[in-house]
Amino acid sequence: MTTTTPTATAAPKAAAPEPTPRRARRRSRRSTPLTIAMLAALAYFLLPLFWLLIASTKSTQDLFNSFGLWFSHAPQLLTNIKETFTQDDGVFVHWLLNTVLYAVVSAVGAALLAAAGGYGFAKFRFRGDRFAFNLVLGAVMVPTTALAIPTYLLFAKAGLVNTPWAIILPSLVNPFGLYLMRIYAADAVPDSLLEAARIDGAGEARIFFRIALRLLGPGLVTVLLFTLVATWNNYFLPLIMLNDPDLYPITVGLASWAAQAQNGGAGASSDMLALVVTGSLLSIVPLVVAFLMLQRYWQSGLAAGGVKQ
Repeated sequence: MTTTTPTATAAPKAAAPEPTPRRARRRSRRSTPLTIAMLAALAYFLLPLFWLLIASTKSTQDLFNSFGLWFSHAPQLLTNIKETFTQDDGVFVHWLLNTVLYAVVSAVGAALLAAAGGYGFAKFRFRGDRFAFNLVLGAVMVPTTALAIPTYLLFAKAGLVNTPWAIILPSLVNPFGLYLMRIYAADAVPDSLLEAARIDGAGEARIFFRIALRLLGPGLVTVLLFTLVATWNNYFLPLIMLNDPDLYPITVGLASWAAQAQNGGAGASSDMLALVVTGSLLSIVPLVVAFLMLQRYWQSGLAAGGVKQ
């Protein structure tokens, strides 16, 4: 008697899983109006930079006779860069060094002061602390141009006009940076860690510089970048504070070149306007380099602050 073994039938293929509600929500998040708005914002910020890059390759005649968003028939970027650095016995290099001095000293000092002030407001309680912090919030709303003339009169009385201190000292005060560091220090520096350091006998200054300042690093870099950009691009304060061209930053120096190009003053050449455009392009290169070097600290701090310990 023969026995037949049942033949194995192929298992039916599993049906493709239906999209979960989460996947469906991810697919529905794509919005055409938001995409268009994002592209419009991107064009708004990048088109001026693209125009500046293109214009830096042109002569003054080509700036007016060629299409603004494309190269001319005879690009001369290297020639423009060389003439920018050699114009007026290399004064552009002197302006660049002045700007680096003003911006770096102001950014480092403002970041340290904002970190100390924000840490103090966040971790210490004293009489009038709320009122003092409200004054800081009120100072954020005051435009810096409204304080330019009173600042000039104050520095004139102190004999600091037409000196580098006339640019550095006002830039050290950053109400927004202090407010930002106060918010950041409230969460980034645990109270238990400070109490443990005090129990071990550490003083308040040592706790701040050895412990708190390290935890405040990402916020410190953020304030440093904001102050660096603000001081680097500052025009009105150096304009009223400085009379000596040897002390000019790039903003005021390029403005003086532009005035010479428009008025045909002494020392003006036919390509002076092209040098102003090229100098403007060169002036933003250090800012881009600084941001690229510091953004990893900034991004890591933002990511760490978004995760609860």
